[in-house]
Amino acid sequence: QVQLVESGGGLVQAGGSLRLSCAASGRTFTGTGMGWFRQAPGKEREFVAAISWGGSSTDYADSVKGRFTISRDNAKNTVSLQMNSLKPEDTAVYYCASSRGYTTVLSRYTKWGQGTQVTVSS
Repeated sequence: QVQLVESGGGLVQAGGSLRLSCAASGRTFTGTGMGWFRQAPGKEREFVAAISWGGSSTDYADSVKGRFTISRDNAKNTVSLQMNSLKPEDTAVYYCASSRGYTTVLSRYTKWGQGTQVTVSS
């Protein structure tokens, strides 16, 4: 089974940047699609970004397009989310997740990390 551990969250001022990382362990990392999701207080968890196994396909929520970049290093079993031009509305707990294939659909992700808090101050 894949186990996921996020890191890199923190407090940043609006306009700043953060880079989140997700370390995956387990033999079944091979072939998985990976995604980042976030959940703000009182709101449902929402899709942020996804990347295919080979990295050739990526997708982003409209709210983060042009500001966030997802990438992966399969040799190191890691997935990253570079977040630039952060806004207060990006404040949330960010989760990485894995799926059997490439998808942006939350319900198709079967493994989840514990989450990392991102707080953007105005």
